[in-house]
Amino acid sequence: MVSEITQQLYSDTPSETIYHYTSFSGLLGIVGSGSLWASDIRYMNDSAELNHMVTLIREEVNERITLGHPNPKLLNQFEDWIARRVTNGHMLFAGSFRANGNLLSQWRGYSELGKGVSIGFDPRQILSCACQQSFMVGKCIYDRQRQRALIHQIVDFVEDLAALSCGTHGCRDDLVFAEVFEQVESDLLRIAAVLKHPSFQEEEEWRIVSPVITDFKDPSVHYREGTSMLVPFFEFSLVAPSEEKLQIQHIFLGPTPNINLSMNSLSMYLAKEGVAPKRGIGYCQIPYRQR
Repeated sequence: MVSEITQQLYSDTPSETIYHYTSFSGLLGIVGSGSLWASDIRYMNDSAELNHMVTLIREEVNERITLGHPNPKLLNQFEDWIARRVTNGHMLFAGSFRANGNLLSQWRGYSELGKGVSIGFDPRQILSCACQQSFMVGKCIYDRQRQRALIHQIVDFVEDLAALSCGTHGCRDDLVFAEVFEQVESDLLRIAAVLKHPSFQEEEEWRIVSPVITDFKDPSVHYREGTSMLVPFFEFSLVAPSEEKLQIQHIFLGPTPNINLSMNSLSMYLAKEGVAPKRGIGYCQIPYRQR
């Protein structure tokens, strides 16, 4: 059942251009390599994301126990287990795209003044690349009621698994419960990857989400320097199987005090690399005062 929930969550597909916000350094890397660095979800900019799912599970567990659930031990173990696995569990990599390529909050979050772009891609290209690399593409969910309904279904399923393993009231072995939880870990990570706090709703985010990596020594796992730590990442190719090189639909140049010069150098760089955005390059037109 949990796998069915996962498949349903990832059944929506984008139909219009989706944008990836990045710095000039990120642009140089994407164009130069034809790939995007998908970060381990635990290390992404919105660091509280996985904890948001833990919070939702904690609320569900507390509500059930308050209402007199017959097996609070199971529920408490599940809450403790998922909180630990968020930090020390399997690896899942994700890359972010936005339906809106020109949001001030994103310019502030992903680039310094004068050093940002949002790169627009054909959604069919992203879906094709994702399929080729066994990634899933999902639309983030911000509605709290829908999130709570999903968590309710998940906890129901965990209870059913535990009952099948040892009976709802009879199991007293922590290891058995852990084995039950492990059966849903991969799907829980994929679900958590698209559950976002309602305060981020304006982003209209889409995500590419990797297969779950259970071995941190996997050769596909690389590391880059982050703000205060090393960040694991996965190289996601943006070159569709039917194409020979990177295709870009559109680019927004972010806020800059040097509009003409910046537009000119960006155009020259893309032309030199043989990349021609089909809808050209636009300036964001957003006043931006550096804080």
